Amino acid sequence: MTPIRHNGSDNDAVLDAVRDCVLAVGVRRTTLTDVARRAGVSRMTLYRRWPDVRTLVGDLMTREWVDVATRAIPERREGADARSLLVEGLVAGVASFRAHPLFRKIVDVDPELLLPYVLDRRGASQIALLELLVGSIAEGHADGSVRAGHPERQARSLLLIVQSFTLSLRTMTDEDDPELDSPAFLAELSAILERTLAP
Repeated sequence: MTPIRHNGSDNDAVLDAVRDCVLAVGVRRTTLTDVARRAGVSRMTLYRRWPDVRTLVGDLMTREWVDVATRAIPERREGADARSLLVEGLVAGVASFRAHPLFRKIVDVDPELLLPYVLDRRGASQIALLELLVGSIAEGHADGSVRAGHPERQARSLLLIVQSFTLSLRTMTDEDDPELDSPAFLAELSAILERTLAP
């Protein structure tokens, strides 16, 4: 995973500030001057760490998306195999991503910011998510709940599935049709993942 450039409370304060700016006005209207003012640091301090707003937003997205994903991982419990926990976590993660204020703002106002990670290359958050998935899949191989296969390839396939539900779900839902709501689609996602992973 590409590391966030600086750790600690100072870095978090800057990322919190850029998050507030993006939620208020979107990425295109956010400036390093605005972020510096909100974070209580000099503009030159930001320039030494981040060359532009998009780099800052990239680090913010990495922090926020990895946090969403890790919070969606269910706690281990007796009687639950690795596949069940993995599917539960992925479905919860999709729901959490879609409800996340930063994700919703970017999709509504600056969707082009996500295109490179859909069409061209893997981002730091995707790499981090793949690492989590590979670990869960390996556990499923060990307990027999996940079909045998190449764990990295299986992880990438799962991420492709959940990305499509996260990014494109609203293109397949209709406000006037109660059968085509998000919970129903999340149930379909759960079924797809179960059948994909089952031995």
